[in-house]
Amino acid sequence: MASPKKEKIKKEKIKIFTTTITAGAHKGKKIEIPDIFTTRSSKGILKESLFNTLQFDIIDKNFVEVFSGSGSIGLEALSRGAGQAYFMEYNRIAYKSLEANVKQIEPSKSHLFYGDSFEKFETVYNMVKKSTEKTYFYFDPPFSTRDGMDDIYDKTITLIESIEKEVAEMVIVEHMSNLDMPKSIGNFTQSKRKKFGRSTMSYYLPSEA
Repeated sequence: MASPKKEKIKKEKIKIFTTTITAGAHKGKKIEIPDIFTTRSSKGILKESLFNTLQFDIIDKNFVEVFSGSGSIGLEALSRGAGQAYFMEYNRIAYKSLEANVKQIEPSKSHLFYGDSFEKFETVYNMVKKSTEKTYFYFDPPFSTRDGMDDIYDKTITLIESIEKEVAEMVIVEHMSNLDMPKSIGNFTQSKRKKFGRSTMSYYLPSEA
């Protein structure tokens, strides 16, 4: 008869998928993504479009991936020249994959925070606020169709409203395509919106004046 400990490990056996860093210093390196309900890897075409938009502007800038999962977006940013990356993730299995991925990509430039992104955000924000470089904030909250996620976009918008435009270079939100994101949030105005099937990317720049 299996011990409770062994049984627990068996139950937690999760299928692992991989994605690849597509450009930069770590091009071709594999990143692992656990097949769990709370983790959704950004599509390759979406990621390509994001970094075609950012291009060389991210070099030496801070990059904050608020709902990190396995960190595929933030690690891609580091590979392409971002100065420092900050990752927040509350799911233990996803966080373990994040730790493993960071170790093989850019451990010295990565800052990991385990816990609720809404609770950890202030800590990370205060860190990047002290930096001499501006910051890209990337929000990819779990889709609100999931149990317990009904107010997740309202809470995300509240976080964005707390960002000062002097701190941010840009705010990017990956969200459900059937959601109409506001044209302006706090100190930011939507500059671009691009749809990819069920997912859409909305880009916000600091408002003028």
